[in-house]
Amino acid sequence: MSRIEALRGACGALLCLTLAGCFSSSKAPEPMALAPFKATETLVEDWSLRTGNLAHTVLRPVTGGASVFAASARGELARYEAGRELWSIRAAKSLSSGVAVDGRAAVVSTSDGKLLAFDSTQGKPLWNVQLSGEVSGQPLIADELVIVRVGDNQVLAFDVADGKRRWVYERAQSSLNLRTYSGVTRLGDAVLAGFSGGKLVLLSLAGGFPRWEATVATPRGANELERMTDIVGEPLVRGDQVCVAAYQARVACVEAARGTVRWTRDIPSGVGADADDTFFYVTDSSGAVHALDLKTGTTAWKQDKLLWRGVGRPLVFGEYVVVTDTLGWVHLLNRKDGLFAARLRADSTGFSAPMAKLGSGFVAQARDGTVVALSIKPAVK
Repeated sequence: MSRIEALRGACGALLCLTLAGCFSSSKAPEPMALAPFKATETLVEDWSLRTGNLAHTVLRPVTGGASVFAASARGELARYEAGRELWSIRAAKSLSSGVAVDGRAAVVSTSDGKLLAFDSTQGKPLWNVQLSGEVSGQPLIADELVIVRVGDNQVLAFDVADGKRRWVYERAQSSLNLRTYSGVTRLGDAVLAGFSGGKLVLLSLAGGFPRWEATVATPRGANELERMTDIVGEPLVRGDQVCVAAYQARVACVEAARGTVRWTRDIPSGVGADADDTFFYVTDSSGAVHALDLKTGTTAWKQDKLLWRGVGRPLVFGEYVVVTDTLGWVHLLNRKDGLFAARLRADSTGFSAPMAKLGSGFVAQARDGTVVALSIKPAVK
């Protein structure tokens, strides 16, 4: 066994898949106790339904119109609407990433590298394709193509109608990569993909040809673990720039047209970020939530009352930023100042997947597979 293979095996046990993106350790700091605050809003559970558990996967719920699509590690794929199950199938023995949906298809992938497409209306199988490795991020459906990242070095495009491969983009494979949420994002007639080594690449939808490459974080450290700088989450397109977060490294925004770096901040994150027209919101590796000026990267506010609670990727929702934690709480923060507006313990097993907007509310999927739809109501005075 080579040194790299041994290191990969060791890291497979060490890298935790909590939303904090941290290393599992008996010496990890104790989660910060929740401090009291005066609620200005109320988080309300509209409905909840349960699929199988998520285990150590990068599965996450997605929405399409009024529907929620959710999957489980043990192979279930389901469609829900208004608290009702429209259909549920056993898609495979196990699933590891997805779901991606459009008006026709729902796409998931298995831990042994098979890409599966189902009719999104009824759940009937459409096609399946065997890949060279495991899908490492959220698939994307764009311009009749299913775009997926395989491992840490490939992006492939398949025809959404029949699963035929249309193009592949491949780069040198790194010795070690992070297994986390790392998908692709559409930008006009192209897609953005992040890679290990802090690389962000823009690829044409027609052919997968690279248009530019930007380095948003430079690997540093004494070993492969310390030098991991994988892009996490999906790249965010806001106006004329693209913003990303890199594991153990920094966050950055680049020009969408050329990939020129506009600003960077040394804020490590393992869960990704969200943004509105004014601020870039990111959860750092300790669980603090930062709001940075989108144009300059300067700090607008920092909420550090949730440290070591496994705080997840922020979701911008109306006048608020929503975050979950691995202890099962949902926290509502004001976008302008980061102060708490509401909180609710929505599940006892904790949350391990990014949330998705759903009409006038949003949806989260807990570790045990429970899909919870939530909305915001005025606080009772």
